[in-house]
Amino acid sequence: MAALHPLLLCLLCVLFVHQCHGACAEVDSDTEAVAGKGFKLGCISCKKRSEVNGAATVEWYFRAKGEADFVHIYTYNEGGGSIENEQFSERVDWNGSKRSNDIQDASIYLLNVTFNDSGTYRCFFNRVLFYSNYEYTTVVSKVVHLSVVAKATRGMASIVSEVMMYVSIIGLQLWLLIEMIYCYRKIAAAGEEALREAANAEYLAIASESKDNCAGVQVGE
Repeated sequence: MAALHPLLLCLLCVLFVHQCHGACAEVDSDTEAVAGKGFKLGCISCKKRSEVNGAATVEWYFRAKGEADFVHIYTYNEGGGSIENEQFSERVDWNGSKRSNDIQDASIYLLNVTFNDSGTYRCFFNRVLFYSNYEYTTVVSKVVHLSVVAKATRGMASIVSEVMMYVSIIGLQLWLLIEMIYCYRKIAAAGEEALREAANAEYLAIASESKDNCAGVQVGE
């Protein structure tokens, strides 16, 4: 049974990495939109412990340039999304986590962007984490400063953000591959050790049987 321990540990490791593989990387949103086109307002908040179950609702707020106060523009919960402000009526679509109440991506897609959409956006994650004996409530917020232009001029920040996103994805893939190779080697080593133990046990059994047979022959003589 001792030879099975590395195998069990390795399988647990693979399952853990597989769960992490689906986990997210916090990438900043783009900040420049083109008038008349659509734009994705990114908002990602990764849980620190992916193995803990959770649920979250999301709220988006907007403050136009020159204004002092934020206005509530969008809410998303288990019942779906709802637009809360007439300025954004029929112009906001949910673009975040789907088929799960455990929301980590709260991005929204803004349709038919206008110059009046320039300003500061804030998204709030109202998250509940479910532990075995209690629930923990936390609030996380992200800020996006959006500028609306007549013609696209992709900035360095956008390029760096996209590059970092792909680097994070590739890094997770490499991590998973390394863990799989490590586990394969551990499984192979455990198998070889088990075979050696079985062979030694069989050899000892044969040797013992031969010794007993020799002793019987000598007694008979």
